[in-house]
Amino acid sequence: MSTRLPGMQSAKQEERMSGNQTGPVTPSGLNHLVLNVRNLDESHQFWTEILGFRQVGELKASPTRPNPPRMRFYSGDHDGKMNHHDIALIENTALPPPPADWAMSGMPMAIGHIAITLPNREAWLRQLAYLQSRNIRFNRRVEHGMTHSLYINDPNGYGVELLYELPRDVWEGDIDAALNHAVAVPTEGPEALEDRVEGLPVFQTAQ
Repeated sequence: MSTRLPGMQSAKQEERMSGNQTGPVTPSGLNHLVLNVRNLDESHQFWTEILGFRQVGELKASPTRPNPPRMRFYSGDHDGKMNHHDIALIENTALPPPPADWAMSGMPMAIGHIAITLPNREAWLRQLAYLQSRNIRFNRRVEHGMTHSLYINDPNGYGVELLYELPRDVWEGDIDAALNHAVAVPTEGPEALEDRVEGLPVFQTAQ
């Protein structure tokens, strides 16, 4: 009698997930992201003190790896539990300096931006107020069709999107239209902490 580890799929589940096709299996999503950073301590401060992630581990020397790179691992809050890591930072002092200004496109960066989900609208608004109190520059605020989002950047120039998801029935009827919807809202002053909930569009394909 074989034993299946917790979380492992049965053959039928695996077949259903793969669609019994010969092409690639559609993944369930991203597992974690590893970022090269110029200064590990500086980036650690940003990801913990500014964004609220918690360090859960650090790469240590061992007999088989006596001189590992400086690398730390971070988790968000998963219903009160920590993940093995959602984000990891690895120091590379040879990185070029960050661009003077951040933009949504045209940046000399391999990564456009990293999107981070807040648990709900109220938590997102609290985070915006906290960031403003820390004098973090709001590069862009947008009402997307599927999220409401704030864009900032880290010390290396990586864009960071902080968002909360709108209800699925708002955007799943026409995902493409929701992705193409964008309304810019203020980035400074009290208006940067306001969030509209009335009169938002609902996206549906034509019948």
